[in-house]
Amino acid sequence: MDGKGLQKQAESRAQELPGTELTHPFGLDIDVWKICGKMFMFLTELDGEQIVNLKANPLDSEALRKTHRDITPGWHMNKKHWITIRPGGTVDAKLFDELVTDSYLLVVEGLPKYKQPVNPQTFAADN
Repeated sequence: MDGKGLQKQAESRAQELPGTELTHPFGLDIDVWKICGKMFMFLTELDGEQIVNLKANPLDSEALRKTHRDITPGWHMNKKHWITIRPGGTVDAKLFDELVTDSYLLVVEGLPKYKQPVNPQTFAADN
């Protein structure tokens, strides 16, 4: 998947997730996807390459970085809780969609129950 394909797939998956919104708090060149005002994904360009930043469980993040050369610590974010995905082919479409969904659910889990648009414990199994 090239950079534009990676970002198009990220946008497509984000649009499928309940309650998401696209914002531009850092300027029009950075697409920031939020749920209830909390960021779970952003898309930008780094050194001429389209990238996607996602929240990740720290243990999962470490394992992903060890097994996929296109996954690195989150650029311009907390390196423990964010990952950057670059185009390159080591992350297939199914895994990528799962990573976007996992990022979303990590944020949803941190919301008060009355604000959660989905049940984070059952959503992944249903979708």
